[in-house]
Amino acid sequence: MDKYIKINPADNVAVALQPLSAGDRIEINGDVIVIQTDVPAGHKFLLTDLHQDENVVKYGYPIGHLRADQKKGELVDHHHIQTNLSGLLDYTYNPVQTQLDIPDQHLTFRGYRRANGDVGIRNELWIIPTVGCVNGIVNQLCARLKAEKGFTNQTHLNEGVERIVAFPHNYGCSQLGDDHENTRKVLRDMVLHPNAGAVLVVGLGCENNQPDQFEAFLGDYDKQRIRFMVSQKVEGDELEEGMKILRELYDVASKDRREPVPLSELRVGLKCGGSDGFSGITANPLLGRFSDFLVAQGGTTVLTEVPEMFGAETILMNRCATRELFDQTVRLINDFKSYFLSHNEPVGENPSPGNKAGGISTLEDKALGCTQKCGKSAVKGVMAYGDRLQEKGLNLLSAPGNDLVASTALASCGCHLVLFTTGRGTPFGTFVPTMKISTNTGLAENKKTWIDFNAGVLVEGASWEDTLQAFIDKILSVVNGEETWNERKDYQEIAIFKNGVTL
Repeated sequence: MDKYIKINPADNVAVALQPLSAGDRIEINGDVIVIQTDVPAGHKFLLTDLHQDENVVKYGYPIGHLRADQKKGELVDHHHIQTNLSGLLDYTYNPVQTQLDIPDQHLTFRGYRRANGDVGIRNELWIIPTVGCVNGIVNQLCARLKAEKGFTNQTHLNEGVERIVAFPHNYGCSQLGDDHENTRKVLRDMVLHPNAGAVLVVGLGCENNQPDQFEAFLGDYDKQRIRFMVSQKVEGDELEEGMKILRELYDVASKDRREPVPLSELRVGLKCGGSDGFSGITANPLLGRFSDFLVAQGGTTVLTEVPEMFGAETILMNRCATRELFDQTVRLINDFKSYFLSHNEPVGENPSPGNKAGGISTLEDKALGCTQKCGKSAVKGVMAYGDRLQEKGLNLLSAPGNDLVASTALASCGCHLVLFTTGRGTPFGTFVPTMKISTNTGLAENKKTWIDFNAGVLVEGASWEDTLQAFIDKILSVVNGEETWNERKDYQEIAIFKNGVTL
């Protein structure tokens, strides 16, 4: 295993792949560098002397400037680097043509073809509240049906109804404007999601998100598979009424079976969280290669976490297929910056304590690693929060960086699963399979019941070609029904973006 990596020839820092000690001697392109201070794995050290205010360059781009003079061989982390980010920017469209040169392998997976032609990779029965006031009801209905049908946390079926899940949330009332619409859109997208073979929507009756208006908001839907219960209108015990409806829905969905589907119909969300200094070296570039592979097969990938694009946004803007998409991406970025500034918050204050401990120093450092998840494909679509996918290929989606909010948004737009890279680890999952990819082997070995795939082998001698093929095979297994760890543990939940007042 190498001791370091210089990611781009233009970089003036290298990243330690294993802990380095003061006095260690490193040779980079014939230049011998004596390490001046201990450098933890995943952290950066200088390849040249730099003065105060000079830019630190990583991935070929500035990631901030030095707060004070530093010497070659010294550790440079968040204590030493200041972000260059500030307010809104004007952008110029300088389109970059991309050529993937990846052959179509005409692959298929086994999915559930729905009546409207859409395809799911799961066949689950979901119980979704229109408002948080009925969370207790949906939770009890879920527990009763699981007990009745013999489901436990360790037992799921692979034929017919695969899982029974309730999705409580805190919203649906006391909201105005965009907040109210965000809730309605995400719940609508869930109800219509093809991973659900059947859905019971449970309302209260007096909430802002009125059940009859929400039903109309769904548009044309399969009334055999989507049912409503308004609790205040039920005469007698709403739990008994709910169980009656659920049994009918279960009977319908239990007849569903998988069938061959072209891989071009697969839609995958790209997400990272608990990132570290290895994220932009192993797991995120691996997702980028998979994203390009899937797009070349005619499939779809979606990148979100807009605040984690700040500092790398021009890379995405110049890959937009049209000027219109470029303009939409500029609005995507500047609208989110304006949101930060309207709350008197700096646009560059993003890396978490865990990010910094793992070797990420500034938002630019984080963004340049984060955006590698979408590979080199052209941007073919830009979506607002709550929008549903319309374009195949690589899409950008407006949502914050928060793990559960962003993952919920990816699932909401129509992604069948979320690929989630992490250097620190996290157990959560949203309402579609949430597959965890570790950036380092230590995490994969320590958290075997969190991590689904280890990308850390890429700095231990494994080839990119072999690792990518193993990754593709693993994803296809999950798409065909193999459970992710979040599914095995029943870690499935949702979070809706809120940015306004509460009445």
